[in-house]
Amino acid sequence: MQALGKTRILFIAGFGPIVRDADASRKLYVEALKIPFKEESGGYLHTSALQGAKAFALWPLSQAAESCFGSPTWPSNLPVPHAWLEFDVDSVESATAELESKGYPMLVKNRKEPWGQTVSRFLDSDGLLIGLTFTPWMRDKS
Repeated sequence: MQALGKTRILFIAGFGPIVRDADASRKLYVEALKIPFKEESGGYLHTSALQGAKAFALWPLSQAAESCFGSPTWPSNLPVPHAWLEFDVDSVESATAELESKGYPMLVKNRKEPWGQTVSRFLDSDGLLIGLTFTPWMRDKS
């Protein structure tokens, strides 16, 4: 396990590209690579069938913008992310406070999503959309 000050990163909760061209992405990931996705509304494709991360998903940019800003349009004053990466941590609130104290401004802060995940999000210096998460259904039940 990795440490972030007093907060522990438990695992990579998910990773995937931020999709601008859904047809081209579907052609590569579904048709060419044969990844078995489940499709949700709005073209969100996800799977937990690949090893290495708890989830891999093609997240439409409009949905990423909606999740962060409540609008389907990404703000023009921020870099448009090409991918997302989520780290499940032992405390979203502590990790968020620690990163904010180091100068990382949050786009979303300690929010509980309708599907039960708690998340804070920010952009890293390379434009990755980073999430600090608590994802109950991904935690070991033991």
